[in-house]
Amino acid sequence: MNVTRIEAAPQYHPPEHFDMRCLRLQGMEAGPSETFWMGMSEIAPGGHTSLSASPYEKLYLVVEGEIVVGTGDEEAVLHRLDSCRIAPGEARKLENRGQVPALIVLCMPLTEKKA
Repeated sequence: MNVTRIEAAPQYHPPEHFDMRCLRLQGMEAGPSETFWMGMSEIAPGGHTSLSASPYEKLYLVVEGEIVVGTGDEEAVLHRLDSCRIAPGEARKLENRGQVPALIVLCMPLTEKKA
């Protein structure tokens, strides 16, 4: 078992993420995982990502607040405990248009195996 206490979760800085604090909860530098990793991001009001795609499937879960997820073709407002899947190669943009911070959990496959 690998336990990551929130106060010890390592912070990471993905490119094209603005006014966001991202923490690794499991996998990568937070501990061993064979297939996927899990992170949590706090998105300040006005915080966002750029519209971009990756070759990896992504799963998002809103824990607090609300975010807008856009694909370039459509948008969805996700509220507390709503979730969405972004397919491999599908562009996505996250945005907090509200007045309070939003907290989201991200799960996605490992991009490389860690020794």
